Amino acid sequence: MATKVILPEMGEGVIEGTISRWLKEEGDRVEQYEPILEIETDKVTTEATAEVAGVLLKKLVNEGDVVPVGTVLAFIGQAGEAVPELEPEAQPEAQLTAVAPPATPPRAKSSNGRQPYAGRISPVVSRIAAEHQVDLSQVTGTGRDGRITKKDILAYVGGMSNEQLAMSNEQLAMSNEQLAMSKPAATAPPVTPSPLPGELMPLTRMRRAIAEHMVRSKQTSPHVTTVFEFDFTAVAAHRAAHKAQFARDGVRLTFTAYLVAAVATALKKHPLVNSSWDENGVRLHRAINIGMAAALDDGLIVPVIKNADSLNLLGLARAVNDLAQRARAKKLQPDEVQGGTFTITNHGVSGSLFANPIINQPHCGILGVGMIEKRVKVIDDAIAIRRMAYVGLTFDHRILDGATADYFMAEIKRIIENWQ
Repeated sequence: MATKVILPEMGEGVIEGTISRWLKEEGDRVEQYEPILEIETDKVTTEATAEVAGVLLKKLVNEGDVVPVGTVLAFIGQAGEAVPELEPEAQPEAQLTAVAPPATPPRAKSSNGRQPYAGRISPVVSRIAAEHQVDLSQVTGTGRDGRITKKDILAYVGGMSNEQLAMSNEQLAMSNEQLAMSKPAATAPPVTPSPLPGELMPLTRMRRAIAEHMVRSKQTSPHVTTVFEFDFTAVAAHRAAHKAQFARDGVRLTFTAYLVAAVATALKKHPLVNSSWDENGVRLHRAINIGMAAALDDGLIVPVIKNADSLNLLGLARAVNDLAQRARAKKLQPDEVQGGTFTITNHGVSGSLFANPIINQPHCGILGVGMIEKRVKVIDDAIAIRRMAYVGLTFDHRILDGATADYFMAEIKRIIENWQ
């Protein structure tokens, strides 16, 4: 009997995925647990594997299709076996949790005479609609049972006029009280396409998600950056002395593991940095989950080391190796890029000395580490060659003031420079 290949549960809040690429064609032999297709979400690209060995009998979805969790994607069976007919099924369990559309003033009907949209939407669709003040009854849904997908809402927003976009952004930025007190704002001049010729490169799902996240972060948090100079000489000596020992355990010991360890310790001492802004207050996070930005060929991703403060250096090094390798291979699971409370980005690997990274919302801050290089330093009236790097903390000024940020950085510096 043919076996169904089903779009699996991929983490909290993930209710649909895009079929990025089929790795097997109909009629190909498939081994058990062998990857057969790539699935892309807003945060990660992962692989779906075969639960049984056999032949890929039939593909039911095409590359580029956006389908909900629980959808049957294909059938695997024996060569020549008949493919069963799919019976109509109830919507998958993951779709039954409704996400309320963005709040709008009460009305009997929308401006086009339709009833207000009351269907189920994903958190991503809800956020985009709220950001652009979109009346969802105006949007035509192409998903199952007419559900509005992310593709639908983005197509609708892309067709909005510049005047509509300017009005929605203004409404989003100002509260009702500010609107009542402020003077009418001048309409922004229309943005015209560039007259310069060139090739239009279509946006990938990942690039669009990165763009949305970066713009939203800059609009959300007042960014401030403080920069310290760290001496990594003690860490370099410790790494040289223990690198072979870690290698015997199958672990590559990198500077990143030391940074994660130092940051985890400093976050326990300065818990305000391990927090998020909430309109009702500052939310302190008990768990210390450190994300580490990893560059990919087509973007970047931030896998998360959960409960980093509970791991020793070997455990952290192993986690850093594993997450970085699977990030580059696009084999991360969605829950491995969620739940972070603080981020580290090592921009120095490409030779960068300084950077002003953008906060990974809803975090309070992000630590940027420049290139670690040998420099001539004056220490106790003597000239010495030390391994130095510029390390910056970009933080949300709504939560942290300069003094608190500097105390946090000074603690990380103390740990790094006195490593034993």
